[in-house]
Amino acid sequence: MLRQRRYGTGPETAIRRLLHARGLRYRVNWRVIEGSTRSVDIAFTRARLAVDVRGCYWHGCPEHGTVPRANAGWWADKLRANRQRDLDTERRVGEAGWNLVIAWEHDEPASVVDRIVGALAQRPERPKRDRGVHTAPGTC
Repeated sequence: MLRQRRYGTGPETAIRRLLHARGLRYRVNWRVIEGSTRSVDIAFTRARLAVDVRGCYWHGCPEHGTVPRANAGWWADKLRANRQRDLDTERRVGEAGWNLVIAWEHDEPASVVDRIVGALAQRPERPKRDRGVHTAPGTC
């Protein structure tokens, strides 16, 4: 399990390439839940839109998820815990004021990007914080 990629997987990279080609900029492997180590694969911070690209095996895809025969009990518990963590993350991301787009590794990247663009169109961007130079009172 240590050799499994945590980010930068093939499906995630394909989606990111298409987003970049459309001129969209984003953060990768971004923590949206304050005080948590959980992160989302792609984050549009000003729109507060998070994208989670899930692997069919590790996240228990309803269409393609499987359980190995060897040590089946342990794996069933592990995959069930992964799904429970995903549900908890979805809840906490929503409570933090973010919208979440969930994509599965078997989804067509272009259709995922279309869903993201649609979600971005519905989320107004928050203004950037003023990071200008501040002068002392009484100076120009």
